[in-house]
Order: sequence, then structure tokens, then C-alpha cells
Amino acid sequence: MKSDLSTFLNGLAMGAANVIPGVSGGTIALITGIYERLINGIKRCDPTALKLVLKREFKAAWTYVDGRFLLALMLGVAVSIVSLARLFEYLLEHHERLTMAFFFGLILLSIVYVAQRITAWTPSVWLALLIGSAIAIGIAFLAPASENNSFFYVFLCGVAAISSMILPGLSGSFVLIIMGNYALVLSAINNFELSIIVPLALGCGFGLIAFSHILSWVFKHHANQTLAVMTGFVIGSLVVIWPWKETLTNEVLREGKPPKEVVTGYSWHMPDVTHTETWVAIGLMLLGAVSIVLMERIAGRSNRRA
Repeated sequence: MKSDLSTFLNGLAMGAANVIPGVSGGTIALITGIYERLINGIKRCDPTALKLVLKREFKAAWTYVDGRFLLALMLGVAVSIVSLARLFEYLLEHHERLTMAFFFGLILLSIVYVAQRITAWTPSVWLALLIGSAIAIGIAFLAPASENNSFFYVFLCGVAAISSMILPGLSGSFVLIIMGNYALVLSAINNFELSIIVPLALGCGFGLIAFSHILSWVFKHHANQTLAVMTGFVIGSLVVIWPWKETLTNEVLREGKPPKEVVTGYSWHMPDVTHTETWVAIGLMLLGAVSIVLMERIAGRSNRRA
């Protein structure tokens, strides 16, 4: 029962992280030591599991896919996303800098814990670290697309977002921003718009199972290089969640519709130390760093009990 509660709480943390642009639930899973178990459990939602279900061997199927663990975790993610979506929508609209500051501190220190899992720093591992960082930073400089609510495009958004959500350092929310549908999806969750939620969920389901097979294979055969790429992703994500940046927008004229502001990029700058908000933001960075230390210690105790 304690294990289920711990897994549910991990799910809550993962769901909260995925709502924030630039923050990854995969990072939380990796730090708390459940990442490989999560990937392997998802990977086992395969034809073998389906055959067991069709044979009505439900208990065997449940055990095969590590159902109890996945249920507790996904329930935590779902509860967190649904309950926190509106809160973070408000925080990002009215207190974006302070919100990003907290998560910047959290992610900055999480790099240490992710990198500690690498057992040997060979040249190929260092190269993987550089490649991961370059990819994540490169994504940050991509110009976001325009909003598109077509069924197939929302399905693709689901595939891309869920794949990035389970990769530490790559944010599903930020991928949705790049694809132009972050506001659309957040609004759909808040207002329960099935025309958007259904194709998004189908895309997420497909992408989750397909991508978990790839991740499971590379973890098994190239563990250190994979962890190095993921560490690079986390390092690169700091560019996205740097609190002191301005959003660059452009007004797009649409025939028969009112003009629409579209995000085209960001302008980064250093903080002004004469402003009180700067010191509040720095305090929240420290609080974020402390949060990740506490999360790591709680996860370590849970793993020792297991």
C-alpha cells in the first residue's frame, strides 16, 4: 500500500512537471528511480498482453504489464494534469517569471542526480551529452507553428508530446508550443472538449507504446550513452525555462477571422538585481533546488524499502 502511494505521488509530480513548458515528467521519473520500470511496463502492452486478455487470463496479463505500478502512476499523472492545468494556466499568465524560476532551480539541480547514474564517462558518453544538449537547445530556437485543430494534426501532437514527456529534459508542453497547439490543448482539458481530447489521447497512446520499445532497447544496449543524451536534454531545457526572457510575437491576419498573436521566439536577458521580483525569483529557484533534494531522498528511502 505504501508503495502504491509513493508511485501515485510520483505520478502527481510527473503530471505537474508536464504541464509546465520546458519541464519534463521523464526527468522526475528518472530522478525518483522509476524510469526504466515505467518504460518496460509500457513496452509490455504488446500482443502478448493482448493474447492473455483474449484468453481471459486477466491476472496474468495484469502481472505481465506491471499493471498495479502503471495504474497508480498514471492515475497520479491524470489527477495532476486535470487538477493543475487551470492553476498553471493562471500562474503562467500572471506570474510566469516566478513560476519558471522555481522550475529552473528544480531542473538545474536535477542534472546532478541524472548524471550520477552514469557509471563510466567514456568519449562516446561525452559525445552523447553534447548531442543531447545541442538537440534540446536547437529545439528552443525553433519558431512555433500556428494553431491547428484538425484531427490528424492533433493526433500527431499527441504522438510528439507523449514521446517527449517520457524523455527527461524534453517537455511535452514545450513541444506543443512548437507545434502551435499548447493553448488549444490546455483549453480543451479545462473545458473537456472531446473533439480535441480524443485525437490527442489516441496519439498519446500510440506514441507511448511505440516509443517505449525504442527507449527500452537503447537502455538495454547503451545505458550510459542513453543517460548522457538524457542529461544533455535536461541541460538544454534550461534555455527554455530561463525566467528572464521575453516572448516575441507576431500578429497574423486571417481571412474572415480576427488577427491572432503567434509566438515566434524568445529574447533572453540577465535579471535586474535592483528589482524585488528578481530576489523573489532567486528564492524560488533555491526552493526548487531544495524540492529536488527532498524528492531524491524520499525516492531513495522508497527504493531501499522495496
